[in-house]
Amino acid sequence: MDIHAVIEAAARAGASDVHLAPGQPPTQRINGVLHRMGAPVAARPLRDAIRQLVGENAWGDFLKRRSADLSKTLGGVRCRLAVLRSARGVGAAIRLLSNQRVTVDTLNLHPSLRELAFQPHGLILVTGATGSGKSTTIAGMVSEINLHHARHIVTLEQPIERALTPVRSLVRQREVGRDTPSFEQGVMDVLREDPDVVVVGEMRWPETIRLTLTAAETGHLVFTTVHASSCTEALGRILLAFPTAEQPAVRAMLADCLTAVVSQQLHFREDLGIRVPVLEILTANDAVRNVIRTGQLHKIVSILETNAASGMFSRGRYQQWLSQKTDWARPERPGMVAPPELVPVPVETPTKRPAAKEPAPARSGRSDVVVLDGFDDDPSTVLSELS
Repeated sequence: MDIHAVIEAAARAGASDVHLAPGQPPTQRINGVLHRMGAPVAARPLRDAIRQLVGENAWGDFLKRRSADLSKTLGGVRCRLAVLRSARGVGAAIRLLSNQRVTVDTLNLHPSLRELAFQPHGLILVTGATGSGKSTTIAGMVSEINLHHARHIVTLEQPIERALTPVRSLVRQREVGRDTPSFEQGVMDVLREDPDVVVVGEMRWPETIRLTLTAAETGHLVFTTVHASSCTEALGRILLAFPTAEQPAVRAMLADCLTAVVSQQLHFREDLGIRVPVLEILTANDAVRNVIRTGQLHKIVSILETNAASGMFSRGRYQQWLSQKTDWARPERPGMVAPPELVPVPVETPTKRPAAKEPAPARSGRSDVVVLDGFDDDPSTVLSELS
């Protein structure tokens, strides 16, 4: 199993993701659509190839957690890997990252995002679904700072997706799990490291959110992400992460430090052959700060529609700007259209699973029980991983 060759082929086809699963052909996502490539992969060679990528030192941790996140250069392409266990065995979901330096222009983003990146302090929240390009947009904005200003930039990521080469700024990239034990510890540490710009890869837990807001309140420019489909939902998710009694204080913190919320979707343009980011941009003026403090988030939709002069964009108004854009940047990866030999993955109708057989008694001394479900080509392959 040559994962490097699979990634090389996927990069030539313009794929954004590659999925590897035992007993299935490698599957790549091109322009949002899944395509199978090649023959099915047996469980044992796939597991051995993934084990080599993870490394012997980290393999034991993977066996305990049944998952691992890491970044690697495969086939000359920077990749983010999510290694996982399933009923079939060990597999991986691999995100291909472009090697080019990303900026606001190369990502086909509105120039106003460059001006947001040049703000001296505050919180810039980038939201969207998984795979919508949130991290890439932040990387583009941080690259603008790196190219034009002498600032100290510290990033906290899990894992590091894009290596930033210092140009005018001092850049330190820290990987959670390797360079710091957690996002919480990393944010606490960064406040003592004299940063100007802080990137927090993701806000998931209340303590991470609280520390990130504190970093923005104390005079730093902070970029972070939240999984949400709109600016309103993103702000609501932050507030609802806290108990009701704490929400008024959190609303006050958020209102004071917020600079902007950018909600992003990716739409495929057949006329261009590329996926284009479609944004909703909310900038924090007095009206926005007031609705956050009072908890009247439902008013944000009307604020977006009526404050174009303040640099805000509803998704409809952003689409109008895209329709007038002519200077499109194209990604460096070749072949953005799927080759004809690729077969789209069909939508399968769920079928009723047969009744499960009675499991065999566990052997003495073994506390872990693995259900093979008839998928693995060699049961000893899976069982040996737990020994």
